[in-house]
Amino acid sequence: MTTNETAPTKKSTSAAVKKTYPVLEMSCAACAVSVESMLKNTPGVVDAGVNYANQDAWVQYDPKVVTPADLQNTIRAIGYDLVIDAEDPQEVQQQAQQQHYEQLKRRTIWAVVLSIPVVLIGMFGMGWPLGNWIMLALAAPVVFWLGGPFFRNAGKQASHGKANMDTLVALSTGIAFLFSLFNLLNPDFWLRRGLEPQVYFEAASVVITFILLGKLLEERAKSNTSSAIRKLMGLQPKTVRIVEGTTEREISIAEVRVGNLLIVRPGERIPVDGRVESGGSYVDESMISGEPVPVEKQTGAKVFAGTINQKGSFRFQAEQVGGGTLLAQIIRMVQEAQGSKAPVQKLVDKIAGIFVPVVLGIAGLTFVAWLLVGGDNALTTALLTSVTVLVIACPCALGLATPTAIMVGVGKGAENNILIKDAESLELGYKVNAVVLDKTGTLTEGRPVVTDIRWNGTAELQDELQPVLYALEAQSEHPLASAVTTYLTGQNVTGATLTDFTSVTGKGVMARSGEETYSIGNRALLTERGITLSEDVSQQAANWQGQAKTVVFFADSEQVLALIAIADPVKATSKQAVETLQKRGIAVYMLTGDNAQTAAAVAGQVGLQHYRSEVLPTDKAEFVQELQRSGKVVAMVGDGINDSQALAQADVSIAMGKGSDIAMDVAKMTLITSDLMSVPKALYLSRRTVQTIRQNLFWAFIYNLIGIPVAAGVLYPAFGFLLSPMIAGAAMALSSVSVVSNSLRLRSARL
Repeated sequence: MTTNETAPTKKSTSAAVKKTYPVLEMSCAACAVSVESMLKNTPGVVDAGVNYANQDAWVQYDPKVVTPADLQNTIRAIGYDLVIDAEDPQEVQQQAQQQHYEQLKRRTIWAVVLSIPVVLIGMFGMGWPLGNWIMLALAAPVVFWLGGPFFRNAGKQASHGKANMDTLVALSTGIAFLFSLFNLLNPDFWLRRGLEPQVYFEAASVVITFILLGKLLEERAKSNTSSAIRKLMGLQPKTVRIVEGTTEREISIAEVRVGNLLIVRPGERIPVDGRVESGGSYVDESMISGEPVPVEKQTGAKVFAGTINQKGSFRFQAEQVGGGTLLAQIIRMVQEAQGSKAPVQKLVDKIAGIFVPVVLGIAGLTFVAWLLVGGDNALTTALLTSVTVLVIACPCALGLATPTAIMVGVGKGAENNILIKDAESLELGYKVNAVVLDKTGTLTEGRPVVTDIRWNGTAELQDELQPVLYALEAQSEHPLASAVTTYLTGQNVTGATLTDFTSVTGKGVMARSGEETYSIGNRALLTERGITLSEDVSQQAANWQGQAKTVVFFADSEQVLALIAIADPVKATSKQAVETLQKRGIAVYMLTGDNAQTAAAVAGQVGLQHYRSEVLPTDKAEFVQELQRSGKVVAMVGDGINDSQALAQADVSIAMGKGSDIAMDVAKMTLITSDLMSVPKALYLSRRTVQTIRQNLFWAFIYNLIGIPVAAGVLYPAFGFLLSPMIAGAAMALSSVSVVSNSLRLRSARL
């Protein structure tokens, strides 16, 4: 479900495909920039992007020129890996990340154990003759064994002319260790110059320890940001029961093929999308619709992967399996959104790409400056300050600032039935100041229902005639007939036996029951049959029609027996959603192809002042353009094919999940619930996410803007203060953890 193909984007050839692969071994934001750069420069690759936060790379390439194995070899050359040949790449990635986390935890524990005595000796045993040698023995495995991956990765990067966070760690700790080793082995070099030879084994050891600890906390925090994906994946069972003739057997979900007959027992999750062949039950589809009431499933009904069967048991035929199920599409949409880059992230990526070379330059300048002005201890101070600059500078916090917030925001949306396709819409949503709503299926339920019925007669007569009414409408082909039959079915009414059924085009239907002829239809049918309306019946019909309801008349050969009002009812939460948006200063408009009377009635029910009726699909798109020209940032909410043009035109496009596939394909956000309150929730989620991104970027920039000059020694002339490499290592680790932790606060936000 992770690997997917899509149509090529601009710059691509018609043969190009786009696939997403998990990336292993990335340890910092600069790593992601290196991987992305290598992929983009591979012959046959049209475009590529890497997201450090969710450890994924998408690659658009020509399969005739380059293969996934070639891409994998390219990435392996610089110390990373792509997961390409796996039935479940996400599972492989998760296992690799878990293994990496366990290894990192062991390395961190050993580093802490070995570093504590080094620090104690450095603080309290400075005059002890064996102290320096013991520190050497303990610090060497910390730096070169437990910190070995930093040196190996830095070497691979350097062989390709690149640098990343590992480069900074390897240079800073390596220089500190080798400088200390030289002083330990050649103390006379300094003593002849009247200087005391200093060792900094504790600094090198503790820096490695702090960085390992920071990465451990970062890995743990990052794993929490994709919990929404894991929850969604957990909705699909691992095994299913397949029916083969008269026998059943259990198979892996990966073995299911289209056309297989599967059985679902009470309490089980439905494994794939399909259609009921036999049996029946009620299914909890709240993960798709957001509605808490279980849906009845009988022969012919559609069922969806991840939904929960209730008490009954049924067999169904698989129609969509693997990546084709609705659940898989939802997971893929969330993954792609979490991996997409917000516009601000593109700037951050450029900064991260040049960050390491700039830091190396600053460290070099720091070294030279202290050599020139450092006095008697110039070389020692120059080495310490340049090492501290290398240690404290960290592009990780900067690189994590945007993607972690986006990942948590997208996950939070998914938990609230809001599927966000890309980061740009999530980042832009908070700017929306105009929302355009389609009427049918968006503000209203999108299906006609009986809203009112008035019988002219006794309850006994009503009970006698309801089966006749049901039978008439059951045979009618009119679109509104099903609304009446659905209503009567809910009243446990069954049909009577009819004869001489006749359909009168444009007017209604007639049939005989016993000796009487009954009809249901519009007023024209009554006129044709010579039936007149009483004053109170006419008044009631006029009242309902004024409320934009369609009125049909059920009559025998002499009089009207019942009036039935049918309408597309406004959703229960539509008025509240409109009020919420308007209270936030957002202008709300309704567009509909329906007539002016119906549009006015619906607008009045939900509290809208701005609406247009009888608009065509092109009119909707032009209206969105008109708002945009006036300076509005427009969100369009719709559900039908007729809304797709306006959805594509809008700055932020939101589709109702029960709408057409085209509308959902075009829209950047999809609401998998009929509750319109999800619209203000989505816009508020955007605001909270952008606030989090800004907070993260502020602290990441401030950290480096303050930390690097302090590490270089700018406070020394005024205050005599030089930052210790150990403190710099702790600060660097905490900066990344603070950014990720701030992003995780979004998970507790109330939408």
